[in-house]
Amino acid sequence: MAGFLDLPERSPKPRDRGLTHVLDKGLSCGEVDALMEVCGDAVDIVKLGWGTALVTQNLEAKLARFRAHDIPVVLGGTLTEVALRDGRLEGLVAWCRELGIAHVEVSDGTIALEPERKREIIARLARDFTVFSEVGSKDDEKIMAPYRWVEEIEAELAAGAWKVIAEARESGTVGIFRGDGEVRMGLIDEIAHAVDVASLIFEAPRKEQQVWFLKRFGREVNLGNIAPADVLSLETLRLGLRSDTVEADL
Repeated sequence: MAGFLDLPERSPKPRDRGLTHVLDKGLSCGEVDALMEVCGDAVDIVKLGWGTALVTQNLEAKLARFRAHDIPVVLGGTLTEVALRDGRLEGLVAWCRELGIAHVEVSDGTIALEPERKREIIARLARDFTVFSEVGSKDDEKIMAPYRWVEEIEAELAAGAWKVIAEARESGTVGIFRGDGEVRMGLIDEIAHAVDVASLIFEAPRKEQQVWFLKRFGREVNLGNIAPADVLSLETLRLGLRSDTVEADL
């Protein structure tokens, strides 16, 4: 990196904070190589969205590409939910082991899952995997009170989740956001008052949402559902190299 600017320091990889959690909706191996060439140092974890891992034809080759760059991969939480619905959780566990996947996501944004049962699943998987849990519904008509967000986040961290993902979907229009993409600021403030934000990943697929979180919590905030094409943009926002954050005290 050119040395004529005094750029702020970023946590070294593997990072515990300042994570950029990338959503892969069907990258080719060539696109993975291009992503790694351009901004691999800024990618911390890749999620193979939803159930795409089951139908993509390049799964093992793609996993090998990410593994060669020390980028962990996690399967979409929706796939875990489908496995739970069908009573096939142990099959999913065995498949992850076969693939060499060390991270799993536990969510209940689509199916109904009792909180106690969800915590049991997190605790069971945490014995063998690094667990991401996800709080919040994918249904924009289901609005959860802030105190419930806090209770669920705290309980899932206690059950063994490494990070809890705050739901927003790929669209950034549910969960921690209103239907127009505006941040539910009161909700975020209540969560941050009770929970260390280093334990959270805020899904923020839109640039204006990323800017808001960076200004609120600093450059080392964990952000998720980042499109591969937006990784470099986000890193410039973190470093104050884009107009939106040039004057911000990150």
